[in-house]
Amino acid sequence: MTLKPLMAALTVVGVSTTVVAGAQAQDSRESIVVSADWVAEHLNDDNLVLLHVGEDTAYQSEHVPGAHFVSFMDIWHEDSHGGGDNLVLELPEPDRFQAMLRGWGINDDSRIVVYWGSEWVTPAARTIFTLDWAGLGGRTVLMNGGIGAWKTAGHDVTTEVPRRGNGNVTVRPRDDLIVDAKWVQEYTTEPGYALVDARSQAVYDGIRETRGRAGHIPGAGATPWTEFIDEEIMLRSAAEIEAVFAGAGVRDGDTVVVYCHIGQFATMAMFAARTLGYEVKLYDGAFQDWAQRDLPVER
Repeated sequence: MTLKPLMAALTVVGVSTTVVAGAQAQDSRESIVVSADWVAEHLNDDNLVLLHVGEDTAYQSEHVPGAHFVSFMDIWHEDSHGGGDNLVLELPEPDRFQAMLRGWGINDDSRIVVYWGSEWVTPAARTIFTLDWAGLGGRTVLMNGGIGAWKTAGHDVTTEVPRRGNGNVTVRPRDDLIVDAKWVQEYTTEPGYALVDARSQAVYDGIRETRGRAGHIPGAGATPWTEFIDEEIMLRSAAEIEAVFAGAGVRDGDTVVVYCHIGQFATMAMFAARTLGYEVKLYDGAFQDWAQRDLPVER
């Protein structure tokens, strides 16, 4: 084959690969992100459960009709509310979380829609991650833009609080989504894994100290969670999200391992990675655990 036909063939292959990757990303995004209009169309579905993540006072003043209020503190482990050397924001006890889910009326066949109230973006992402860990990730979606997008689209809000449900869901914890410091040290330097830091750029660079340390875990790329949300508090486009991960050294096919301060900001980066079809894992102990272990950092 002469050079010109060969280059043409390679170009076709490259374009085809890009198209396939783009289609996969689109499929991944559409499976976990819905619009306010989609929610309005399905609001009366028997198996739909809406979860409003935010402040109680704001929820009491307005929320999507039928939405249950999720207190961010409710999805923490009872021993992880701070104090002493306890890690903050650890996953809840399965039995307690299951009872909570059932109280929100969630059944084994429910379709769960999570949205943020006001600007509670990362608590909503942490709620979605916790549902994923509980085995409900395949039936949980995000309403893009939260309560703001709902109102902008012209849909009604209410102050009426729904009665507690009597769901039958069973929690099946997915421990494969969680890694610890030892795992991070052993695996994130191996091909096929990409460690990323969802804290701010200033914290990542070591300009600002956190948990008594300045810097980031060696080998981690920077993916500040704010890079995934635009000025209107909407999830950014697939192309914009892909650019953030590419800038952090993430390659197609990588498993993305995310951490932050305590495990909250990281879940927004995890969700963004899922919209592109990446496999994800959370270092839930996060930089708090890393610093307590006095492990090395880079600046």
